[in-house]
Amino acid sequence: MTLEIIGISVLWLFLFLYVIVASIDFGAGFFNAYSAFSDKQHILTGIIQRYLSPVWEVTNVFFVFFFVGIIGFFPQTAFYYGTTLLVPASIALILLAVRGSYYAFATYGAKINHRGYIYMYGLSGLMLPAALSPVLAISEGGFMRLEGGQPSLDYWALFTSPLMWSIVVLSIAAVLYISAVFLTWYAWKAGDEKATQLVRKYALVWAGPTIVTATGIIFELRGHNPEHYASLLDLWWMFALSFLLFLGTVFLIWKKRNYGLAFILLVGQFFTAFFAYGASHYPYLLYPHLTIYDSFTNESMAIALIIAFIAGLGLLLPSLYLLFRLFLFDKDYVKGKSDYHA
Repeated sequence: MTLEIIGISVLWLFLFLYVIVASIDFGAGFFNAYSAFSDKQHILTGIIQRYLSPVWEVTNVFFVFFFVGIIGFFPQTAFYYGTTLLVPASIALILLAVRGSYYAFATYGAKINHRGYIYMYGLSGLMLPAALSPVLAISEGGFMRLEGGQPSLDYWALFTSPLMWSIVVLSIAAVLYISAVFLTWYAWKAGDEKATQLVRKYALVWAGPTIVTATGIIFELRGHNPEHYASLLDLWWMFALSFLLFLGTVFLIWKKRNYGLAFILLVGQFFTAFFAYGASHYPYLLYPHLTIYDSFTNESMAIALIIAFIAGLGLLLPSLYLLFRLFLFDKDYVKGKSDYHA
């Protein structure tokens, strides 16, 4: 296995972990806002706030690792993606600032109960994946061209592309689906039957759009990027396994049993599909301009980065485990009996 493959694999793992942790976070904020809008806040707010309180400070660590790594391992990505992504990246930073401000004031300052703040916080959780996910569409090629040696993004082609909108819709649906499945488990652990049944319903509602839009992206790739589509077909068995794990999750949620196992199956579903997509995209970072080989850093830098990222992963994963074990799933804290606040 070459350094290039090790490097991109480590980065893809960090991105996957961010997708799971951030999806729970973003979806929880939206469900909190929706419960306030539908006058069901008394059912969900306690559960959601108990989840967010100890977790919000570590959510974006994986995101930071990924962006530092992508520039460190593949410096030319800054040249191709830097200027063209200035607008969506700026929007994403503003949304992250909004969410961070809400967390800080709600956790360390006066409690924010005004519905306007709650709605803004909830909607930002859907706008963030919508702002970031077009990067995947851009990486498929056809939207960026070189003019005078400088990359230029065709915004009209991008925003009229069915592929781009399919990816945006999938990112939103997946956020809500992942979050609802986790919160179903979390509410069940808290012994809150009303909250469990409410978020269980949300999980079943968003399961369908998630799998339909994921299938739609594959269909759109057939016309947009035939080379990538052919690579996807070569890995059909990984997507078939992901679909079986999806069915297992939905079955358990439907039958109201083993919510913890249902979430584990969900993580397996997204892990399989996420890495199948990444493997099928190999070796391109941007069709057809950029591959992992012609943009890789020097060997000594690559080895240092790989060691640093593996060490970082070795710290982050046990930290997350302890966070979940000692706080989120503590038998008193999960039921709201603990006085802990982040």
